[in-house]
Amino acid sequence: MFLRRAACGLLLPALVVLLSALPAPAQKSKAPDCLQCHQDAGMEKHVDPRVFQESVHGVLSCTDCHTDVTAFPHEPAPAKVDCGTCHADARQAFEAGIHARAAKTGNGKTPTCVACHGDPHAIKPSSDPASPTAHANVPQTCGKCHSDRFVVESGGISTRPFFSYQESVHGRAVAAGQEKAAVCTDCHRAHDILTAADPKSPIFKFNVPQTCGQCHKDVSHQFMASIHGQAIQRGNSQAPVCTDCHGIHLIKAHIDPTSSVASQALARTTCAKCHEGMRLSEEFGVPGRRITTYLDSYHGLASRLGSGVVANCASCHGVHNILPSSDPRSTISKENLVHTCGQCHPGASQNFAAGKVHLDVPVSRDMGSLGTLWVRRFYIVLIAFTLGGMVLHNAILWRCQALAHRARRPRPIVRMDLNQRIQHWLLLSSFFVLAATGFALKYPDSWLAWLLGSDETIRRLGHRVAAVVMLLLGVYHVGYMSLTRQGRQGLRDFLPRRKDVYDLIANLRYHLGRSPEKPRFARFGYAEKAEYLAVVWGTVLMGLTGLMMWFEVEVVRLVPRWSIDIATAVHFYEAILAVSAIFVWHFYQVIFDPSVYPLNWAFWDGRVSEEHYREHHALAYEAMTAHSQSEPEPPAATEPDADKKPAPSSDREPAPDGKPPPKTS
Repeated sequence: MFLRRAACGLLLPALVVLLSALPAPAQKSKAPDCLQCHQDAGMEKHVDPRVFQESVHGVLSCTDCHTDVTAFPHEPAPAKVDCGTCHADARQAFEAGIHARAAKTGNGKTPTCVACHGDPHAIKPSSDPASPTAHANVPQTCGKCHSDRFVVESGGISTRPFFSYQESVHGRAVAAGQEKAAVCTDCHRAHDILTAADPKSPIFKFNVPQTCGQCHKDVSHQFMASIHGQAIQRGNSQAPVCTDCHGIHLIKAHIDPTSSVASQALARTTCAKCHEGMRLSEEFGVPGRRITTYLDSYHGLASRLGSGVVANCASCHGVHNILPSSDPRSTISKENLVHTCGQCHPGASQNFAAGKVHLDVPVSRDMGSLGTLWVRRFYIVLIAFTLGGMVLHNAILWRCQALAHRARRPRPIVRMDLNQRIQHWLLLSSFFVLAATGFALKYPDSWLAWLLGSDETIRRLGHRVAAVVMLLLGVYHVGYMSLTRQGRQGLRDFLPRRKDVYDLIANLRYHLGRSPEKPRFARFGYAEKAEYLAVVWGTVLMGLTGLMMWFEVEVVRLVPRWSIDIATAVHFYEAILAVSAIFVWHFYQVIFDPSVYPLNWAFWDGRVSEEHYREHHALAYEAMTAHSQSEPEPPAATEPDADKKPAPSSDREPAPDGKPPPKTS
């Protein structure tokens, strides 16, 4: 026993010496040891010990992530941490997404784990409201990139979806604190984000109903049972899904007037995208023009006038549970029509429900549709012949009475000589050709375009020929007004004067009964001066902008491209102003003014009556008569027929406007 204890006493020190001689095993670095240096705020890799301990990684030691760090000092610098070492599933999902694919193409601005989760030494769980991946913070986290210009520049992705989402029902609900409102990751997923063209993506068209169904289960079930959902299940890419009607990011409540599913928007835009054209008719036999015929019905007319309670597409066909009329479950089946109509029309009977909303296009062989078709055809012909006959009848009477009115009133005073009348006729004809062809080019589906043969070449050439005529006339008129005696006198008479302003005020006061004295006008009153100057201004402006549009390729070599856009806008609105002014201002002066009705014939033969001239141009008339009285009487005629009476005043050949008519001996 003694010997055994003595042996142990000798072996134990020897064992201690032996073990102490062996190299110490490498020990795992503990966070407190690393933080003795890295908690220094001056270090490049500063780590706050308190923040690190509170993070999801606080239970780990530094070398769990920085596996290449074995000693101090650690030179060279530690390699970049691979989060996938612990989060293999997340890394695999991320590698399959568009962010990782973009990074592989060399795009250095694509997000990484840190970009979304934050500083790896301060990562909070998604359940923490302070975490950037917390439900309420996801939109802003994604928005750090998707609201920035670099997304457009580097990836060609618009920033509009982010801002649209903020205005949507989802974005506003999240901002209001609702925890169940959809955020980016609910639709796009968190790591394996894919494009809408990828069949595996939750936003791939055929997957959208299931994606939206995560929150809207009942609606999703209704939709998948509907005719649209059945078509999607059959692989029909032309059938609509949730985002086709509600929008993608800018989803709004149906009570919002700006929503795509608002009452008045359904027929005009949302349902019309598919059911107005002929594509569905050609591919699937679904009747087209459903929207046009609805808008022509009482329901559609009331909707266009702003009614918020009148029936729209969804009122009759349903919202998500839309089915064909042949399906007994459909709201428009024969068995359910009375109930459907009765929602707005209490007491509706089976006979009442037999009426058709889309009546204009016969979709069946029923008597109502066919009868309406033949009534429409009959009345179109009847209206054309009746109104055409009335127009012809009244034109004959108007012409006869206008000629008789002209014959009863001698018109010895020349208002326009032959040269001026030719200029007026060229201006008149070129103006109306320009107006007709111009508006036909702007509105190719209008009745005006139909009258011109619906041929773009005819309208374009006609417009340019008329434009050349007007421009050449303008050049000639400048020469006429500056080089001829009549032109220079006319130019002086057309110049605006202070008296024109006083005449305008006095004329309005007289016709409003505020003054007993009617103003006295010279050769041209303020109305004629304003019209002449407007013609000069319009010709110059329309000519300049028209030539810019005509010779666009040559013009943009000298001026910016946007100047053509401005010239086009000016040309269009100046045309509207010019045509409106002719009908409202000029036609009143020469046709509808009671003192000249039914027509001022000066445009035809240049003459007006003394009564008209005295009433409308009193100052010029007085000057003319004073000049006539001051002239000496010519000697008596000595010819054999000198005793004959002078010719009637209407047969005289008068002098130009402003001069007395020549006397006959």
